[in-house]
Amino acid sequence: MSAQIFTGAVVFDGRRLRPGASLRVEDGLVAGSEGPGEQVRLDGGILAPGFLDLQVNGAGGRMVDGDCTPDWLAKMCATHARLGATGILPTLITDSPEATATVIAAGVEAARRQTPGFLGLHLEGPHLDPRRKGAHDPALIRPMTEVDLLRLQDAAARLPSLMVTLAPENATPDQIARLAAAGVIVSLGHSDCTHAQARAAVAAGARCVTHLFNAMSQLGNRDPGLVGAALTEPVHAGLIADGIHVAPETIRIAMAASDRLFLVSDAMATAGSDLAEFTLNGRRILREGGRLTLEDGTLAGADLTLPQAVAVMVGLGTPVEIALAMATARPAACLGRSHALGHLLPGRVADMVHLAADGVLLGVWRAGSRIW
Repeated sequence: MSAQIFTGAVVFDGRRLRPGASLRVEDGLVAGSEGPGEQVRLDGGILAPGFLDLQVNGAGGRMVDGDCTPDWLAKMCATHARLGATGILPTLITDSPEATATVIAAGVEAARRQTPGFLGLHLEGPHLDPRRKGAHDPALIRPMTEVDLLRLQDAAARLPSLMVTLAPENATPDQIARLAAAGVIVSLGHSDCTHAQARAAVAAGARCVTHLFNAMSQLGNRDPGLVGAALTEPVHAGLIADGIHVAPETIRIAMAASDRLFLVSDAMATAGSDLAEFTLNGRRILREGGRLTLEDGTLAGADLTLPQAVAVMVGLGTPVEIALAMATARPAACLGRSHALGHLLPGRVADMVHLAADGVLLGVWRAGSRIW
């Protein structure tokens, strides 16, 4: 591929905004700004690293489920790339051991094929607290067994990244420690744990919290709960910034307390489609007014893209560079892959998004080639 020089947009390199800068791309990699190349003139806006989404449950009318295949994961990654997320963790919501094994096998094969945009897997459950089940099927929630643990350890050795959301009530500190030692990103969520239980899980090796504020013990005056631990312990935390899952004032408080929050879409089968409803474990999920809910009104994922989430954060007064970092550099740090992802610096893969001043997605590039 011949070299290209991108000009005309403010460049966000994952660390700071660079007005007036140009970006040179050669052989699919960021090559700095010096040297010859074909001029690619952008009409204003911001050129940023491709967004990274660590909680993506489906796309194009399908969920990640027990029928998952490597080809389907590739299609899912391609769909989300066109929505601005050039790297994703396809996420399995609480399911059977057989479905979990199928998804892991598909993910391992997707990794072997070096599927573009496939960063690994996120297994959200089934080792959760049924008291904070959210839209998860309580009949499938269960404690972690030795068989589960061994399967996860093996998967972590064969996947680029593996995130597992669990509740301390259904996984012991020893199990958490063994998962962390195997390279699993242990994320706490769907939990009614006490602050002390959350701290013990972090001490054992948990280093993330799943969709902060949602489906977890809240910040109390005498027990800070999982929310309190997320905001005071050295952990990352995902945030669904759709204006529905978390109140604007609550987001502002959290932003003041932690610099480790990152954005997730929690996207479902509706992503990239005009689907009005779908099923999850045999239950109808309805799409209306930007919400996804069970028939009883329980929120069931989000009807959201990361560019939309960034725009929401900016609208709440978050500085643009911080809002962008929450979709790029911060999730890369959560994965432990800042050396490769979430930045537009020399030597990094030129996965990029072009955003208008109002946050609307204008273009997407993967390894320097425009895909949308």
